[in-house]
Amino acid sequence: MPDTETRKPFRPGEEGEGGERTTRVYRQKDDYDRGMPYDPSAFPPFAVTVDLVVLTVRSHALCTLVVRRGEEPFQGRWALPGGFVRDDEDLGAAAARELAEETGLRAHDPSAPSPDNGAHLEQLATYGAPGRDPRMRVVSVAHLALAPDLPAPRPGGDANSVRWAPVEKLLDQAWATDPGSPDALAFDHAQILSDGVERARSKIEYSSLATAFCPPEFTVGELRRVYEAVWGVTLDPRNFHRKVTGTPGFLVPTGGTTTRQGGRPAQLFRAGGATLLNPPMLRPEV
Repeated sequence: MPDTETRKPFRPGEEGEGGERTTRVYRQKDDYDRGMPYDPSAFPPFAVTVDLVVLTVRSHALCTLVVRRGEEPFQGRWALPGGFVRDDEDLGAAAARELAEETGLRAHDPSAPSPDNGAHLEQLATYGAPGRDPRMRVVSVAHLALAPDLPAPRPGGDANSVRWAPVEKLLDQAWATDPGSPDALAFDHAQILSDGVERARSKIEYSSLATAFCPPEFTVGELRRVYEAVWGVTLDPRNFHRKVTGTPGFLVPTGGTTTRQGGRPAQLFRAGGATLLNPPMLRPEV
């Protein structure tokens, strides 16, 4: 679009010829000015996808779901689950659909009274580097999903195999591997996974999100092992018990006990109504 010219007076004492000066203003094709009709052909086409960082704790380790791609691009490489957003769905619906297809889980409905009606699902970040997908310009809106000890997954879609992978080992390998290596994660999924893990690690400091890794009723010891798995540290059991039971609204006793961890019966709790923890559970320095 050609640039336009506007004229306005100089400040007193600075007038040019005729008391005016010419200022050249450049207008971009994406300006939303009135009188400038929208022309779709002026913009390159691009697609939108959702990618999922699905985290769970298995065998006391923080694990994520990865699929081995069954087709190009990056055929045979491990990747995060995800897919293209359909014409008739918004981003949240697309992420919930992919979550159900990959894990059989429903996204948690915050308005539902039951805490065990599905997985916690939240938007993580948007990734749109021009070369992140060799097929075309693709913008991905990544989502973070958290759920208790999940069963062995089943492959579907374009994935010919799927597994739970320990996060620490997967990220160490991903960052140590050349991006072009068959052992590297596909696309920019190493960065997305790293961002998702850091979101979980930081958020359980000040919110009750750690309970999303637990069953509806859990012991303090089981909750402690969630923090240890997510943070990758060992916590003092007595100090942890004192902190979580002394934080208002964090845990609510159910009145029951369990011996599923062995030893003496342990008191059962459920998540309280607090969403923010005061004081927070600060992550130990390592």
